[in-house]
Amino acid sequence: MAAKLNGPIGEHSGRVLAGPTNPMVTPLLTDLYQFTMAYAYWKAGKHNERAVFDLYFRKNPFGGEYTIFAGLEECIRFIANFKLSEDEIDFVRESLSPSCEDGFYDYLRGVDCSGVEVYAITEGSVVFPKVPLLRVEGPVAVVQLLETPFLNLINYASLVATNAARHRFVAGESKMLLEFGLRRAQGPDGGIGASKYCYMGGFHATSNVAAGKLFGIPLRGTHSHAFVSSFMSPDEIIDKSLRSSDSQSTCEDFVSLAQTWLSKIQWSNSLNGTFGETNQSELAAFTSYALAFPDNFLALVDTYDVMRSGIPNYCAVALALNDLGYKAAGIRLDSGDLAYLSCEARKIFRTIEKEFGVPGFGKTNITASNDLNEETLDALNKQGHEVDSFGIGTYVVTCYAQAALGCVFKLVEINNQPRIKLSEDVTKVSIPCKKRSYRLYGKEGYPLVDIMTGENEPPPKVGERILCRHPFNESKRAYVVPQRVEELMKCFWSGSPGGIREDLPPLKDIRDRCITQLRKMRPDHMRRLNPTPYKVSVSAKLYEFIHFLWLNEAPVGELQ
Repeated sequence: MAAKLNGPIGEHSGRVLAGPTNPMVTPLLTDLYQFTMAYAYWKAGKHNERAVFDLYFRKNPFGGEYTIFAGLEECIRFIANFKLSEDEIDFVRESLSPSCEDGFYDYLRGVDCSGVEVYAITEGSVVFPKVPLLRVEGPVAVVQLLETPFLNLINYASLVATNAARHRFVAGESKMLLEFGLRRAQGPDGGIGASKYCYMGGFHATSNVAAGKLFGIPLRGTHSHAFVSSFMSPDEIIDKSLRSSDSQSTCEDFVSLAQTWLSKIQWSNSLNGTFGETNQSELAAFTSYALAFPDNFLALVDTYDVMRSGIPNYCAVALALNDLGYKAAGIRLDSGDLAYLSCEARKIFRTIEKEFGVPGFGKTNITASNDLNEETLDALNKQGHEVDSFGIGTYVVTCYAQAALGCVFKLVEINNQPRIKLSEDVTKVSIPCKKRSYRLYGKEGYPLVDIMTGENEPPPKVGERILCRHPFNESKRAYVVPQRVEELMKCFWSGSPGGIREDLPPLKDIRDRCITQLRKMRPDHMRRLNPTPYKVSVSAKLYEFIHFLWLNEAPVGELQ
C-alpha cells in the first residue's frame, strides 16, 4: 500500500478528503462529558499535554475467535474535516455551565486535528482482543473529543463485517451471498452501513441502491410477491412481442410461446406427468417480467405453490427466452423447506436440459432467502441442498446474535508517562504505554500469535526465539520462533506538516484483504462450535512493566 504526504487530500483525486458518509457525524456527535472534560483540561492548563489512547475490544463477538476490523476510513474522513462551527460552539456554550469561561470557546474555535496522529491496523484485517485497533496521539483535550465518534464509527462497522464474514464462512466460498437487509435495518444509517460492511466482510452484492451508488457495491434484485399477485391473467399483457438477443428476429407473441413450452413440459415423458395445471396469473407475471428484463429474468416461485406452479411456470418462460437466445437468471425460494425444494427444482432443471437439449439449464441458479442466519445455513449444509445464492437480511444487518462489539478507548500514556486502568475484573485492566504490535507466523504459513511490545523494544526477528507471555496470567507463556513477522500498526494520519501516512484503499481492496486474511487463518480458529482461542501476548519486558505499574498504582490495604 503506497504511503503519501499527510493532509486532507483525497486518496485518488488530489481533492480535499470528503467528510464521513453520514453528514450527522460532526464534532457534536459525542457524549457531553467529552466537552466537560475538555473544559476541565483547559481550566487546569492540561489541554495541550500529549496523550496516547488505545482503541481496542475485550472479547470476540458471536462466540467466535476472530473479528474483522472496519470503520477506519470513516474515522480518517472525520478527523480530516474536524472543525467546530460557530453554531456548534454556541450550542456547547448553552449546554455547559454558565461558569465556564469565554476563553474556552475561543480555544474551541481553533481546535482541529493537525496535532493528532492515528496509527491503525489496516481496515479489513482479522483482529483479536486486547490488541489496539487504533492508537491515537495528540493534545489530550482534542483526543478526548474524538473518543465517542471513533467508537461509534468502529463498533458497529466491525461487528457487522464480522457477522458477514461468519455467514460467508458457513455458506461456503462457492456460494454467492446477497445482502437484503435494508428494510429491517436500524434506520437509514444502519442500512447504509450494513450494506458497506457486509460487502467488506465477503458478501457479493446488495439490494440497497443508495449503497450501490455511494460505494460501488454490485446490486441485485428481482421482484416481490406483490408483483406476481398483481396479475390476474395473461390477457393483461398488451405488448407481447420480444426481439431476439441478436436483434435479428422478433417473436410477435411471446405469451403464446411460453404457453406452448408449458404444454411441452406438462406432457414431457421424462417428467411423467409431474405437472398439472399451473396458476395462470403467476405465468402472466413471469411472462411480463421476462418481457421487461429478457436478459436478467429471475423469478420468485413461491407465491402460490413452488412445485405445482412456480417451477413449471418459470421453466416455460425460461425455455421461451432460450428460443430467442436469452439465458434466464434463475429462481428465488422465499419460504418452505429450502433444502428439499432446491433439490427437487434441481432435478427438474436437469431433466429438462436432458430432454429438450438446453445446455446449462440443469445449472440454473437457485437463490434462497427467508430469514436466513448462521444456524439455518449450517442446517442446510447438513441436510444437503442445491442453493447457489443466499439472500440474507435481518440477522446479518441487525447483528441479531449480538448487539454490540464493546470497543473501548483507554488512556495509556500522557507526557511520556505510562498510565494503567485497574479493575477487580482483570479483563478490564488496560495495557499501559505506547506499544507496537506484531503478528508472528509459523512454518505452515498460519498466524501463531499476536504480540505487543513497548515502543522502543527491538522488533521480533524471523528465526529468533521470542518469549510470548499472557498479559495477566503468569503461567501462560510460550516460546515462538517466527517464520514471518508482520507489524500491524501503520500511520494513517500524521499531525506534522508533510508527514507520511498510508493511503486509504478502495472498498474492493479492503474486501479482498478481508477474504485473503480469513483464508490464512488456521481452520480450528474459524469453526463455529468451540473454536480454538487465538493467542494474544506481550513481550517479557512489557509483561514485567505492566505488573510493576499495577503494583505501583494499586493502593495497599490495611487490616485492622
